[in-house]
Amino acid sequence: MSDTVIAQKIATALDQAGQRTTRPRRLIADRLAELAARSTDFSIDDLWQDLRQQDHRLGRATLYRSIEVLLQQRLLDRITYADGSHRYHVCRDNTHYHLTCIQCRRFVEVHLELPIEQCATVCAQTDFSLEGLSLTLFGRCAQCRNELHVSMQPASFPASE
Repeated sequence: MSDTVIAQKIATALDQAGQRTTRPRRLIADRLAELAARSTDFSIDDLWQDLRQQDHRLGRATLYRSIEVLLQQRLLDRITYADGSHRYHVCRDNTHYHLTCIQCRRFVEVHLELPIEQCATVCAQTDFSLEGLSLTLFGRCAQCRNELHVSMQPASFPASE
């Protein structure tokens, strides 16, 4: 999906939610499309600081309302960490999975073949209607594991004479 198509989907979702098309909302849609093209995750604070460089009048409330709309429309995914912090990722479809590093907080979207029938069975047993699927696996990426391994090595001392 191109940046333009993603930006248009985001703008349409905001419009359908009754949010007027303003310059700040166009900036939000364009920046999210850029992040999606690079498969880059973000925090709201980082996004706000970035957007304020382009339009110093952009308010936090505008950004938070837009993010909430996009989460409800399933155009964004929120990853919640054990400490309560969040990172966000632009969704390309309603079924996706993430591997998330608990140390550096980097996450990678992966494609897995999970039996959708099991999910449908669970939904039927609990009277839910399946509308999307998101799964996050937490662990440590290779770089963080290597850093942890190096930091746990005993200190070497020079040989005594």
